[in-house]
Amino acid sequence: MIDLRSDTVTKPTPAMRSAMVEAALGDDVFGEDPTVNALEREAARRLGKEAALLVTSGTMGNLIALLTHARPGDEAIVGDRSHTVHYEGGGMAAIAGVQPRIVATEADGTLDPDVIAAAVRPDFATFARSRLICLESTHNVCDGVPLRPAYMARVRAVADQNGLAVHLDGARLFNAATALGVPVADLAADADSVTFCLSKGLSAPVGSVLCGSAEFVAEGRRARKRLGGGMRQAGVLAAAGLVALETMTERLVDDHAHARRLAVGLHALRGIACDPARVHTNIVYIDVTDPSRSPTTLAESLAQHDVRVLPSGPRTLRAVTHAQIDSEDIDRTVQAFSDALA
Repeated sequence: MIDLRSDTVTKPTPAMRSAMVEAALGDDVFGEDPTVNALEREAARRLGKEAALLVTSGTMGNLIALLTHARPGDEAIVGDRSHTVHYEGGGMAAIAGVQPRIVATEADGTLDPDVIAAAVRPDFATFARSRLICLESTHNVCDGVPLRPAYMARVRAVADQNGLAVHLDGARLFNAATALGVPVADLAADADSVTFCLSKGLSAPVGSVLCGSAEFVAEGRRARKRLGGGMRQAGVLAAAGLVALETMTERLVDDHAHARRLAVGLHALRGIACDPARVHTNIVYIDVTDPSRSPTTLAESLAQHDVRVLPSGPRTLRAVTHAQIDSEDIDRTVQAFSDALA
């Protein structure tokens, strides 16, 4: 089965499994797990931040950022197509008590800095306090597009003018850095806090990392404990994360090439529309143009040909390339689409 539903389906490499078995362990809640400490130091170094915190998931990392930057009743400016709003179980409201100030997401995954500035509430008791701006890179539902450093700097200027923090949901931030050909620290420089995922393109089995200042991470550690995220001998997970950072970031270019190869192959087929120009990283969106088919029925047909993709809208499928997909798998997938559409 060729599984293109998400890069979350990646399995840990043999090197990760060996590192997990051999990991030096301690109690991380006491700050005594040497492998967790090593991962957090390396993550902070790579992103150019003072400190980092291992968390169970990107959702937890984003929620901790909200809990740390804001208080119940405060407001976060966030895009209407963001992962935080749509795919994190309503935690912003239900757990953090933070009100989303929703603004339009542009086609390239950005929020217009002028629109952000206009969304900041006046300092008056009638209004919720504007506390932070939430961005996303790469942007999941905007074709996996990365946010460029120049754009981040413009948002930073708006934040500074209005006394706001900036949080970057960088679940696939290493994909963004690979696509733009810049150090990942350049993409994180203008954010006060950043999450990135170990268990997507980097192929570790579990975990994300939340990075920021030492003061921010100290407060975030309290929030993590409050959420039940204080793990003990977590070095068995951190060991895989260290191997991921050491061995998996450079190969993301292959995933991007496979995504483009898939889009080019699908572009030639009738009954679907797939524009290779929309492929920026490892995410490919396919529009189902045949009115006699739905994304769900086409996905079911593809599964009969040993290919799994994700229905992601009324007329849309999503395919995500990752470390367990090679060029032969891509060619087989194009053929499966051709057979399913026949």
